Amino acid sequence: MNPLSEQEIIRREKLGKLREMGINPYPAALYPVDNTSTSIKADFKEGKQVNVAGRLMSRRIAGAASFAELQDSDGRIQVYFNRDEICPGDDKSQYNDVYKKLLDIGDIIGIEGELFKTQVGEMTIMVKKFTLLTKALKPLPLPKVDAEGKVHDGFVDPEMRYRQRYADLVVNPQVKEVFVKRTKLFNAMRNFFNEREYFEVETPILQPIPGGAAARPFITHHNSLDIPLYMRIANELYLKRLIVGGFDGVYEFSKNFRNEGMDRTHNPEFTAMEIYVAYKDYNWMMDFTERLLEHCAVAVNGETNSQFGEQTIEWKAPYPRITMRQSIIDFTGFDIDGKSEAELYAFAKAEGIDVDATMGKGKLIDEIFGEKCEGNYIQPTFITDYPKEMSPLCKAHRDNPELTERFELMVCGKEIANAYSELNDPIDQRERLKRKLH
Repeated sequence: MNPLSEQEIIRREKLGKLREMGINPYPAALYPVDNTSTSIKADFKEGKQVNVAGRLMSRRIAGAASFAELQDSDGRIQVYFNRDEICPGDDKSQYNDVYKKLLDIGDIIGIEGELFKTQVGEMTIMVKKFTLLTKALKPLPLPKVDAEGKVHDGFVDPEMRYRQRYADLVVNPQVKEVFVKRTKLFNAMRNFFNEREYFEVETPILQPIPGGAAARPFITHHNSLDIPLYMRIANELYLKRLIVGGFDGVYEFSKNFRNEGMDRTHNPEFTAMEIYVAYKDYNWMMDFTERLLEHCAVAVNGETNSQFGEQTIEWKAPYPRITMRQSIIDFTGFDIDGKSEAELYAFAKAEGIDVDATMGKGKLIDEIFGEKCEGNYIQPTFITDYPKEMSPLCKAHRDNPELTERFELMVCGKEIANAYSELNDPIDQRERLKRKLH
């Protein structure tokens, strides 16, 4: 167990003093919040009585008065602590001892107060009464701002931010927008599907055979049945069974688990959305996908574009459709059509692509595309008509039996969607899988 820091020791001493004064630093009773920082600013009325709660994020104490910032679920608002307003009688300990000496940045408090504007016009709450709701025993990793406005010691380390999301949300409140937009996105997708009468389902997470994707599963054990079970790597096969059973369209937001490497874009636990619709093909699904994404952009952002880093992405349909063969020609000048495995291998090696002699045609083409083409597509672009060797679950292309009716949607150099005309010929599928195994 790590020893306590000096700050943690001091805060625990303050905790003890609060208890000695008869103040419960972690009260169980409901606190009657009736406003938030946003609602106050949206409907500001001078003199209005409000009850708010939030985390104390900064304060400037000047004797008998203090300005501070309170951060709640919506944002921040300025609060004004005045000793005589809080302690109208002779006993000034609530301000002099509790507020000035025993509260810390990071503590959660409730405030009853009255709205007013300062001389510079800032909306502020005049505190009439405050209640300690939670004493924080660890200091927040707050950045420091010098006299020139430069920020130092910000909580910016990616590893720490991902491991301590709670702290990241407190000290980098703009991060919350990512969480909010994610929920709005899911709701927009659900509305889009439900309006078309597609049915949301839940499929098993623990599976006797992990299928639907090529990935290493997490393994667990079922004690009652005394059998190994695998955490889902994809929900594809169960959704297909529902289509076989008679549903016209089903979808699921599924938690998937893959026991493989980790980086910023690959997490061992992640959420995927899969939808299966009967009687359609990959051309229909491309139309459907671009309409879905345009709808989601408007629902989440209020417009058809969004910002990703320095890139402005335009989600308005339609999106360009480029075959994989043409994409590789565009960026390398090399035509994969009719090429043997040896020719593909020789080209990849000549281009400095990391391949080996065990890779088949499909894997070699995939490596060439991934290395030379994929990263060039910033705006939404469908890459279509993948070689059969890359896509054992897809129907053969109706115009070229060496290809499949499959697409991937590329945005900002990454694949964000993958779909195809489903192979429903069981004999063809068995033969393809047998050839892949051998």
